[in-house]
Amino acid sequence: MVLGLTAGVVGGLAQLRVDTGTDSFLPAGDASLAAVEQKARSFGGDPVVVLLQSREPRQLLLDQQQLLSLLRAEGTLAALPDVAAVYGPATVLNQIATTAQNLLAQIAGRRDGLRIQAEQQAREAGASEQGVRRAVEHATREFDLRYGSLVVQGLPAGVPTLYSPNFIRTVAFDQSTGEPRPQWRFVLPAPDTVAILVRPREGLDQAGTQRLVEAVRGTVEGAGLATRTVTVTGVPAVTAGLAGQVTAELPLLGLLVAIAVALRFLLVPGAGRRTARLWPLAAALLGTTLALAGFGWLHRPLSFGSVAMLPLLLGIGSTFPLYLAALRNRRRVVVMAVASAGGFAALAVSPLPFVRELGLALALGVLCTVAAALLLRRGLADRIAPDPIGTGSTGAEPEARPRPRWGRRSAVLVVLTAVAGLGWAMLPRLAVEADPLELARGLPQLEDALVAEQVLGSSGEVSIRLSGPDVVSPEALAWARRAEAVVIAEHGGDVRPVLTLPSLLAFLGDAPTAEQIDAALELFPSYLRSAAVTSDRRSALMIFGLEMRDLGAQNQLLQDVRDVLPPPPSGYSADLVGLPVAAGRGYELISEGRYLANLAGIAVAGVVLAVGLRRRTDAMRATATALLATGWGLAIIWSVDGSLSPLTVALGSLVTVTGCEFLVLLAEARRGDERWLHRSVAFACLTSVIGYLALAASQLWLVREFGLVLTVAVLLSYLAAIAVMWLFPPGRRPAAGSGNTRENVRSASGTEVTV
Repeated sequence: MVLGLTAGVVGGLAQLRVDTGTDSFLPAGDASLAAVEQKARSFGGDPVVVLLQSREPRQLLLDQQQLLSLLRAEGTLAALPDVAAVYGPATVLNQIATTAQNLLAQIAGRRDGLRIQAEQQAREAGASEQGVRRAVEHATREFDLRYGSLVVQGLPAGVPTLYSPNFIRTVAFDQSTGEPRPQWRFVLPAPDTVAILVRPREGLDQAGTQRLVEAVRGTVEGAGLATRTVTVTGVPAVTAGLAGQVTAELPLLGLLVAIAVALRFLLVPGAGRRTARLWPLAAALLGTTLALAGFGWLHRPLSFGSVAMLPLLLGIGSTFPLYLAALRNRRRVVVMAVASAGGFAALAVSPLPFVRELGLALALGVLCTVAAALLLRRGLADRIAPDPIGTGSTGAEPEARPRPRWGRRSAVLVVLTAVAGLGWAMLPRLAVEADPLELARGLPQLEDALVAEQVLGSSGEVSIRLSGPDVVSPEALAWARRAEAVVIAEHGGDVRPVLTLPSLLAFLGDAPTAEQIDAALELFPSYLRSAAVTSDRRSALMIFGLEMRDLGAQNQLLQDVRDVLPPPPSGYSADLVGLPVAAGRGYELISEGRYLANLAGIAVAGVVLAVGLRRRTDAMRATATALLATGWGLAIIWSVDGSLSPLTVALGSLVTVTGCEFLVLLAEARRGDERWLHRSVAFACLTSVIGYLALAASQLWLVREFGLVLTVAVLLSYLAAIAVMWLFPPGRRPAAGSGNTRENVRSASGTEVTV
């Protein structure tokens, strides 16, 4: 059985993987996420951005060897697996040069065709040689007048080829200012900087994203470019860095809390073998390992919240074996464990997948830990000391303690309830941070994103998507021009055009006909056309850049952009799509469901305790403890920081776990005047605190904040349990006679008595 269990655990752990993709931070099943996925299918996902800063302005483009190296690097990137499209300045220039060559070839071929046709017709009519020459000159004169000026205008640019610096300088840069032309800013943000955008294919998982980012980094580093700095950033790069950080921190934080808890168990004075007192930690480790293996066998990846899972389970999970060692009534411990699992599982009401997965993982871990503790206790019954903290009952008769006067208790109750009520009342006013990039604060990749924001003017992108029967019809193009103009006029300081169809087709003038648009699209490189229009011409994007900002302000900005958009033509639809839109929707859902997220765990735990415990009053006291502790915690957050994260926004579900446990055990201790059990609760509180404090060692801001908030929350749970016990004390059990066995039974009237 042991060998089979070991094989199952190893097999599950071998299949375990970490996924911190943007999908885990966005509301699953929401229309905003579906729009992001649809955009990725048509145009590719959010890009990996490569910024190359040269030592001299325009060096990477005007130096022929550097330009060819850049072109080879872009071609290598485009050939990488899982790449949907690559946009870079060298490929853009090469495509334009090729198109210009084709255009000149078509012009020359058309002129030759007219000349041959005129000559043939004149000879068939019997014209002399002079007549044939006149016929040819007449046939080509009108053609030369039409296209000759176009060729003459293009002569200063030189031959359309990458080997012509004049051509590159004319096409890419404004001749009067030397700055990159506006339509190429998305790949030429500055004279000394070029940008390469690598768009991954849609549906790429986290492992594939990490491989892609590393491949992009390796390709650029080996390209032999004369660069001053190289920055690889973008949303995929940030999420790949986040996955690497989570994978690295998960075992380190788990080891840290395991050592701290082990030292705590070993250093507590008391009877019994010191090695035997480590069995609660062994049970927690076994239960946590079983839970992780279960995720592996179910092929469910661990998300961002998994970095908090192991320390929490080791800190909290090791208390349940402690309770089993301290109490003869195993039913009470099992009921508390199920209530704790229910409190954690209530996190499933969160709209964000990574919060839901954390709650389900913790719930499964608690149940596995209790099961492991029961098995270990049965197998090691003769080696486990009955009192692991060495503070066994003295056997003395319970001392009668005077009950506090109700007047004093009522005053304390009013004060404590008022503070908790303030916290619950302030819950809707607390800010919630749910930006996928901001949640990764602490990663070096986020610093690269800020560098890109300074160079490009934005760190994220949002798109106006136009859908309809023909998005490049004259009326659709006219609408797109009006939409771009009004967005820039109203919000140009906050959103910046990156790549839009009106800017690509600006050379057509203000009112092109359908024939002119079709001709332009035929001549325009498909490489660039596909970045803004789908091949069936039923969907077009206008991409704008956004800076990182508070999600509440960003949501308002996006709504303002929607409000200023002109009505689309009949039969067409227009909407905003992109990660900022989906992240904003997640922010709205979290904000709307704050009370549900906090009350769900309290309600589930209260119901489990009411059904599982013989005394319904204990369930009521436990619920009151959770409500008080949560309210106090929210009041402290409001007075100190005033903001919540997606993890701490469901503080009630997390506080419930420890609050209910402490109350039930303190009630049991008071009924029997078992002071050693009071100390066991304090010891369990300390062990949980150690588990939470281990998270402060993380480099990720969200994980550190989560650990510090829960450290305070578990202390508040302990204080709230003591306060509830003082305000609403349970009755003590009558002392049993010497040598008699005590047993609680229920009489016919429903009253519990001790026999």
